[in-house]
Amino acid sequence: MDIFKGGLLCQNHRDPMSESSEHKDSGESWKVLAARSALCAFFLVAGLLMERVLDWGTTPARFAFAIAILAGGWDAARDAFGSLKKGKIDIHFLMLTVAIGAAIIGAWEEGAALLFLFSLSGTLEQFALNRMNKEISALSKSAPKTARVVLADGRTEDRPVEDLVPGDILQVRPDEIYPVDSVVTNGETEVDESSLTGEAMPVPKNKGDELSSGTLNLWGAVTIKVLRPVNESSLAKIIRMIRSAQESKAPSQRLTDRFGSGYAVGVLVAAALLFFMWWLGFQLEPKLAFYRSMSFLVVASPCALVLSIPSAILAGIAWGARNGVLFRGGSAIEELADIDVIALDKTGTLTAGKMRVLQIESFPPGREREVLDIAYSVERESNHPIARAITKHGESEGARTLSVDQIRSLTGLGIQAKVDGKAFSLGKRKLIEGDARVSNAGERSLESTEVWVVGQDLLGCLLLEDEIRLESKPVLESIHRRGITTMMLTGDNAGAAAPVARELGIDVVHAGLHPDDKVALIYKLIQEGKKVAMVGDGVNDAPSLAAAHVSVSMGGRGSDAALEQADVVLVNDRIDRLESALELSHRARSVIHQNLAISLGTVLIMVATTLIATIPLTLAVVVHESSTVVVCLNSLRLLFMKPKS
Repeated sequence: MDIFKGGLLCQNHRDPMSESSEHKDSGESWKVLAARSALCAFFLVAGLLMERVLDWGTTPARFAFAIAILAGGWDAARDAFGSLKKGKIDIHFLMLTVAIGAAIIGAWEEGAALLFLFSLSGTLEQFALNRMNKEISALSKSAPKTARVVLADGRTEDRPVEDLVPGDILQVRPDEIYPVDSVVTNGETEVDESSLTGEAMPVPKNKGDELSSGTLNLWGAVTIKVLRPVNESSLAKIIRMIRSAQESKAPSQRLTDRFGSGYAVGVLVAAALLFFMWWLGFQLEPKLAFYRSMSFLVVASPCALVLSIPSAILAGIAWGARNGVLFRGGSAIEELADIDVIALDKTGTLTAGKMRVLQIESFPPGREREVLDIAYSVERESNHPIARAITKHGESEGARTLSVDQIRSLTGLGIQAKVDGKAFSLGKRKLIEGDARVSNAGERSLESTEVWVVGQDLLGCLLLEDEIRLESKPVLESIHRRGITTMMLTGDNAGAAAPVARELGIDVVHAGLHPDDKVALIYKLIQEGKKVAMVGDGVNDAPSLAAAHVSVSMGGRGSDAALEQADVVLVNDRIDRLESALELSHRARSVIHQNLAISLGTVLIMVATTLIATIPLTLAVVVHESSTVVVCLNSLRLLFMKPKS
């Protein structure tokens, strides 16, 4: 991708989020570039010694300077030639022109010094950018390529992970990485999930517990069942999101790209005009006028400006990938810093999503077992926290598995299905509005979540409760300290929502909402001029996630619909990572502002100096390249940020 579509690319200083950067990474490493820079430095120093200390004359010295120019300009020449074949002029071509021009007018040492500093700067930048990319590529490299499959006769065979299908039984030994998302069927162990969450504390896993691909089995040998294909696994989704994020540009980056196209042409035209102005207008010698115009081209080149934003964004994405916060693009990193309202779903977001069935009732009484059998049969294929709780309770109570077909979603209400040929609806209390049997049902505990089972000759209710996440309260307290308003948007009844909101100190509560109600509330906030972030995990949250300025999804149990809409994904349902995401967003924006100040300030000061005085070409290169390196290293600081916990 050309940084400046007008033709001026930024030397080795490519956009780190571009295809050319990827090509560069896959080609020569920073170590090769460093070797060429060292060779250039050696012959530069040798030439200076020959000319000024040993008094060997100009010919041997110029020969040494020529070798230095060749070594320092090798990489630039290859890239410049590649661009010229496409009909483009880039900064590699420009720097070679300046170096050769310096040699033509007798400033051999300055031409060699220019290319040494140019190549050294490119080496340092490549090292910094490789350090950022290393954080991201470590995820895909950690994924195993084969899995140990347990066959029907008890034997095992190694099979490529791409060939695994849901239901396959695998064996995983200590110190091995789980190849796919799975569930423990036999054995117990502890798992290191730091590759996905950034949290080093081992997580106990027993029979029935789910496992994420890319995590490390610590000490127990376990048998696991594959839940989904490798291309739908947690690790695969993470890698896809990171790649998508690397291709996505932040708003300020798009601004510099638009600015760059006209700027590149302007710099080239200005250099030519200045040459003629100094030569013909101010009667300077052509040699000096050319020298000054070359200095102007160097200091006006916007390399640091081009790198100021994408380097910070890439560092932020890399840090997030290592610490359980996945940004789908640079836009999310920047926009999250401007949020002043955060709307949150309740179940599975603020609460643990580990609900349990408290009580089952039927109307008429005595048919509680039928209610459980129906609810268990319908909900057993769903991954929603309430469905999982009903399934777990049904399994523990030995519920029967009935024939279920024609399942249909009732938006904002629940689901409808035929169970053993009879039609039933499962969902909220609104399903029984107008039902003649409601008078016998009465009001359930308002602090419990209701799931109604409604059939032609059967009415039942399952009461469930959920636990508030331990980390929810400190996260919300941190959000409040930032001056951000918190709002709960939930489909649960007001009685179930109020205690949670009261415990966590949430500013505003809206309960009993349908998906379209949530969307309407978010649009209302946006019309009032608010910047809104939405945090959710379910299918019913997907529309409101799409409506918000920044959408945040819980990555562990979040539905595919929610994950598809999310700008930010909190891996393994770690709500505390929301605080880390906010902190990263603010720090990244600060780094971007610092980078822009450094890059633009350097260009303005040096251009002004070049216009009023003759500055050595070497000094122009030193200042220009130093600002570019400082920008990259400043962005690199984001990688060492401590996660909030």
